[in-house]
Amino acid sequence: MHRVTGRDLARVTARTPLLQATWNYERQQGLGWAWCFAPVLERLYPDAAERRARLAAHTGYFNTQPTLASLALGAVASLEEDRAAGRIGDDESVARAKSMLGSSLPALGDRLFWFTLRPFAACLGVLFALRGSWVGALALWMCYNAVHLTLRARGVAFGYAHGAHVLSGGLRGRLERAVRGFSTLGAALVGVVVASLLVPGGMPQGLSYQATLCGGLVLGLLTAQRARPTPTHWALGAGVLCLAAAWIR
Repeated sequence: MHRVTGRDLARVTARTPLLQATWNYERQQGLGWAWCFAPVLERLYPDAAERRARLAAHTGYFNTQPTLASLALGAVASLEEDRAAGRIGDDESVARAKSMLGSSLPALGDRLFWFTLRPFAACLGVLFALRGSWVGALALWMCYNAVHLTLRARGVAFGYAHGAHVLSGGLRGRLERAVRGFSTLGAALVGVVVASLLVPGGMPQGLSYQATLCGGLVLGLLTAQRARPTPTHWALGAGVLCLAAAWIR
């Protein structure tokens, strides 16, 4: 019986950064998933015809939070191994588990990465950048990727070890605590950044500048109430606010 090895999982992990390289509206991450998953199929199915058939099955529609997709890849690798060994009788079991993980992971991943970690890292970078230091860009990059790359690098092996129950153990609780922690720290950093903008070096800014900054914050909070403000909207809003503040200043 062929079993998935640590080397196979490492090859899957190395491919995960390109999960969305072939993203399309028909299958979204489906083709990227199949390419990432191919080392597992090469190990489990020596017969070329059977391997091609399973690879074709894995090119179907799939979409999830890109970083936490590593957990799904590992978990489905464990199920695919059970199927190859005859412990799972039908292909639908693998497909259902893959679909359930694909729809469950974004509930945690979107909140962790898009709505808490990314704003927190941005505030941290801005705090350093206000002093004109290049360290701000480095702090932003390191803060975000310390979490992102760790989960991506270790997610495949962790998912393989826990199988379809990857979210039923302590991982969900740890991710929820991370969301709450980054939310709290992010709120504190926003206060520090605003204070630094209003009173740089202990000298208060003019009333017009303060009014513009407060107006921008209110507008940003109102925009954040929308379901999915796009990165383009955020970038345009931040650009307009910076231009207005620089002109008034």
